[in-house]
Amino acid sequence: MSAHAPHGGVSVVICVYTEDRWEDILAAVSSVRAQSLPALETLLVVDHHPALLERLGKEFKESEDVRVLANAGPRGLSAGRNTGIALSRGGIIAFLDDDAVAERDWLRHFAAGYDDPLVMAVGGRTEPVWASGRRPAWFPEEFDWVVGCTYKGLPRGKVRVRNVLGGNASFRRSAFDAAGGFATGIGRDGDKRPLGCEETELCIRLSRARPDAVLLIDDRAVIHHRVPAGRERFAYFRTRAYAEGLSKALVTQSVGAEKGLESERRYATRVLPAGVARGVRDFFLARPGGAGRAGAIVVGVLTTAGGYALGSLRARRTGATFSVVGIGAAEGSGGPS
Repeated sequence: MSAHAPHGGVSVVICVYTEDRWEDILAAVSSVRAQSLPALETLLVVDHHPALLERLGKEFKESEDVRVLANAGPRGLSAGRNTGIALSRGGIIAFLDDDAVAERDWLRHFAAGYDDPLVMAVGGRTEPVWASGRRPAWFPEEFDWVVGCTYKGLPRGKVRVRNVLGGNASFRRSAFDAAGGFATGIGRDGDKRPLGCEETELCIRLSRARPDAVLLIDDRAVIHHRVPAGRERFAYFRTRAYAEGLSKALVTQSVGAEKGLESERRYATRVLPAGVARGVRDFFLARPGGAGRAGAIVVGVLTTAGGYALGSLRARRTGATFSVVGIGAAEGSGGPS
């Protein structure tokens, strides 16, 4: 494994949007500072929140390794990431969620992947940290993507994938030169829907721009992602599944169903039926939550499919409602640094 910082070092981008996560933000930055392979810099990109921008600017005023920036584009996670990409200096750009902490060797495992010049992206494994202290008995591991975590059914080890997952991912800078940035209008914007799939769309677009590109997940690159109490509830599970369907419809409208649903077909035909079978088995063995997990998988599939159907209908009527921009020098980056 390479111990050196590849291609000019690794910049870490953390997009933030609320003071409610103040302690989480500080913990995320601390975890980057504790890396066995030091980051070149950490960029905190604040999403149209002047008070948080000012507060973070004061907090890190004396820090040479942390830069605080304002989102230079429209409100939302995608434009925040694009701002971070444009203003970063590293040859590799890594993304960490603002409510997650990275294990000590996170960046080291990412960096090792780029020893192969064809590798354009490396993702990692995201483990949930449940607010209640443990996974709800009814919550199926196959749906951990609902809370932004690695789900049962993803391949283990260091493997090629169609797309990485945005909260724990890295890209070679030249990937954005080839494909442009994250699409705006599709990813998270506070608590509005749709809520995701922007990294899926980017990765598919990257593979089309660079057919020789290799995208990897290395599950040794681990982060721990907080799951607040509100997201342990079944109501959130359904809402998030529905939003995923809406987002997936936008992606397939843009890139076509063959690529847009490539990974989902295997997931729906193999992983989920096996999950239902395990839940039913556990029920008959009187193990806690078996029936609940089986039921949640069925409801999750139907709800996601409903969102996808409605989203597809809307997309056919109105066209895709997101846009892709090239990554240049971000304007109006303002705020303390």
